[in-house]
Amino acid sequence: MNENTNSKKTASKTRMLVFISVLVAQGMILSFIENMLPIPFIAPGAKLGLANIVTLAAIYILTFKQASAVVLLRVILTAATFGSLSSFLYSLSGGVLSLLVMAAILKVFKGEISLMGVSVAGAVAHNMGQLFVAAIMIHNVLIFTYLPILLIVAIPTGVFVGIVAKILIDYLERVNFLR
Repeated sequence: MNENTNSKKTASKTRMLVFISVLVAQGMILSFIENMLPIPFIAPGAKLGLANIVTLAAIYILTFKQASAVVLLRVILTAATFGSLSSFLYSLSGGVLSLLVMAAILKVFKGEISLMGVSVAGAVAHNMGQLFVAAIMIHNVLIFTYLPILLIVAIPTGVFVGIVAKILIDYLERVNFLR
């Protein structure tokens, strides 16, 4: 390999690292903003899921390994900066399960399900992951009685996240950010 080829590979890796870092930072900011919003939901802990905008974009644009790095770094850094151990556990369980479900749907159905559908599935998975952790933390499976309410809330929040993620993905593709 010549020096020019190595330089291009290094520049490409650096560009990808910067892009992943920007997504992590965006996810952290969206989590911070969401925690400040006084949103009166019916079920305790129900939120808009703004950080999932970044997760969804990462799944569509990056490899699974890179999208996983975005989710894990966002969860760890957000908990370390703004959260607690319990917020870390809830975010980790919801974020990882959401990532796995959305990535699996994209891989298995390859474009047969809309971005909004994938997002709603991710919102449902996020709720399931968090309920699982809550059941362990409080030693009571009755927490799953919140599931029907959370599933109803997951539909509009998942659609909203999907719409915003679509705008972000379209913009990144239009400007050819990762060329």
